[in-house]
Amino acid sequence: MERSTLTNGPLAFSAYGCGMSTNAGRPLVLCLHGFPDSPQTFRRQLPALAEAGYRALAPTMRGYEPSSQPEDCDYRIGTLARDVLAWLDELGEDRVHLVGHDWGAAVAYAAGALAPERFASLTTLAVPHTARFHKVLWRAPTQLLKLWYMSFFQLRGIAEWALEAKDWALLKRLMHTWSPGLELDQDAWQHLRAVFEAPGVKRAMLSYYRQNVSPALVLGLRTSEAMRLTSVPVRTLAIAGDDDGCLESRIYEHLFEERDFPAGFRIKRLADAGHFLHLERPKEVNALLLHWLSERSG
Repeated sequence: MERSTLTNGPLAFSAYGCGMSTNAGRPLVLCLHGFPDSPQTFRRQLPALAEAGYRALAPTMRGYEPSSQPEDCDYRIGTLARDVLAWLDELGEDRVHLVGHDWGAAVAYAAGALAPERFASLTTLAVPHTARFHKVLWRAPTQLLKLWYMSFFQLRGIAEWALEAKDWALLKRLMHTWSPGLELDQDAWQHLRAVFEAPGVKRAMLSYYRQNVSPALVLGLRTSEAMRLTSVPVRTLAIAGDDDGCLESRIYEHLFEERDFPAGFRIKRLADAGHFLHLERPKEVNALLLHWLSERSG
C-alpha cells in the first residue's frame, strides 16, 4: 500500500492508500477507522476498491499518532469531521465517497451533515446514526448494558491503567466480545499494540469517549454539536453485523428516521458477523460497498 501524509493546520495524519497513482482521475473513497483500531483495518477493502478502479485512502484518525494530537485535546466529533473536510481541500477533491467504521462511522454522519455537497455517498459500518443515539435508552434499554465500557472510560486514571494492563487485555476482551468470530493474527495484533503504545495515543482514545459519550450526553441530559447534526442529506448505506456484541443490529430501526436522510438510506445486515464485520466478512462487505458506490458514481 502507498503511504502519504495529510494535514489540518499543524496536525499531520499518516495515511495508507491503494490506486492513488494508477487510478488518477477516478473517484476517491476515503475510509475512516474506529476504536481500537488503525487505518490497516481497511487492508481488505483498499485493494478491492483500487482493483475496481477507485482511488482508496485510509487516514489515521486524530490522536492515534503523536503528530495528530492537538494541544487543546479536542476530539469532539464535529472537530473530527472538520479534519475530513480539511483533507478533501488539501487533496483538491470536490466530492468523494466516505466510508466509516465505528468512530469513523460517527464522524462520517457528522461530515455528511456539515457539508453534504462534498460527498457522493456515505457507507457506515457497525454504528447507526449517532445523532439519535440517546434514544437507545428509551427504545432499546438492554443495549445500555453492552455500553458499560463507555462509562468505565470516564474514570480518569483508573481507565488509563486498566486499558494497558496485562498486555492490553481489556481491549482484547472488548474486541472478542464485539466480534466473537474475529481472530487477529500475531502480526495484526503487534501492529495495533504499537499504535496504542505510541506517546499520547491512550489518552486520545479515551478522550473520544470522554468528550462525545459521557453519561450526560448518552442519557440526553446535555447536548453537543454532533447531537444537533441530525439531518444527513447524503445517500447512506449502513451495514451491521447480526452478531455485533457492541451495538445490536436491531437498534438501527430506532435510530434511523427518514426525515434525517432526505437523500435516502439503506440498512443491510450480515448474518454471522460482528462489530468488525469488514474483517470477518470482507467479500460480502466489499460486494455491498462496491455495488453501492457504483449506484452513486457519476
